[in-house]
Amino acid sequence: MIRRVVLFICLLLTVFLHGVSAQAQQPTKVARIGLLVAVSPSAAAARTEAFRQGLRELGYVEAKNIVIESRYAEENLDRLPALAAELVRLKMDVIVTAGG
Repeated sequence: MIRRVVLFICLLLTVFLHGVSAQAQQPTKVARIGLLVAVSPSAAAARTEAFRQGLRELGYVEAKNIVIESRYAEENLDRLPALAAELVRLKMDVIVTAGG
């Protein structure tokens, strides 16, 4: 009888520990955000920082649970399609842009 109880406890402990280790090994999803901007980095600095601040307020931390890939057309709008295609090839979860 004692042997069965010990065996049952060992079995439960094994199942519990296996579940805990499986949860601990699951990587946290890192969101990949593509930022496509028509102007230069300096011209977009205030808006870009406001965007990053908004993400931080929502609990997103760069290099921890989000990665932001920025592409700037430097006011050469003909570059936008190629920059957008590059972000698509990089498999961004979302691409953020703004326009007038």
